[in-house]
Amino acid sequence: MIKRILGVVPVVFGVLLLTFLLVHLVPGDPVEVMLGESAPLADRGRLRAELGLDQPLPAQFGHYLAALAQGDFGRSIHNRKPIADTLRERLPATAALALCALLIAVGLGVPLGIIAALRQGKWPDSLATLASLALSAMPHFWLGPLLMLLFALWLGWLPVSGMGEPGSIVLPALTLGFGLAAILTRMTRASLLEVLNEDFVRTARAKGLSERNVILRHAMRAALLPVVTVVGLQLGSLLAGTVITETVFGWEGIGRLLVESIEKRDYPVTQACVIVIALIYVVVNLLTDLLYARLDPRVRFAA
Repeated sequence: MIKRILGVVPVVFGVLLLTFLLVHLVPGDPVEVMLGESAPLADRGRLRAELGLDQPLPAQFGHYLAALAQGDFGRSIHNRKPIADTLRERLPATAALALCALLIAVGLGVPLGIIAALRQGKWPDSLATLASLALSAMPHFWLGPLLMLLFALWLGWLPVSGMGEPGSIVLPALTLGFGLAAILTRMTRASLLEVLNEDFVRTARAKGLSERNVILRHAMRAALLPVVTVVGLQLGSLLAGTVITETVFGWEGIGRLLVESIEKRDYPVTQACVIVIALIYVVVNLLTDLLYARLDPRVRFAA
């Protein structure tokens, strides 16, 4: 764990550096966005100096690192509000959306994968495989409006967008969860089919255990190892994938905040959003490794 935590340091520094450089390469001037194109040059220069944008990029990056080391994300260029406060307001909404999407994906993908593996070559297997391929081929920016059109406009069961009404989280969660469910279906099927041919499964059957116990207590524990890895990695992808979904559904989370900050050339907010997403990736990967060792004793022995 100590080695992995120390290995996080260069990863986070690389993310900070790349984000800082790429954000500043985006065309447009935040001062011009705030004051307008017709603002006098003196006013532009004064605001640029106040925001620290008149300094060289290495100096700006150094000041940013020094503030970040103290837990200070800085202030928004657009409204001068502390970024940490904005993140605390937006992050719970994104976390709730990602968690609901993950529950939908696991609750749908894992059972479908088990059914497909146990009915290999039969119509349930073909149907589950076809459904997973179809869902994998649907991008979020297309699937979201399609679900919105069906359940909100035609059937009137759910709100179109926003966060104020009951059930407003359902459509964005389905949009995110369906894609991951397709991945988990194929992964669970392939992994379980491979495990069912192992010697320990045949031994469990030879001992007279019921097929239910053989599958759930023996085969599934080994088959879940790659599934856990995919779930851990995709959780970070869900948080990053909310950028498009939150924009489509008007969900006030960190993804939409990122899009808004890019449009306004709000460099500190953009950097803070990317850093938070990157840190979540790192933490989730670490927790996935620990859970992997819990499921497979051979990982603990190798460590």
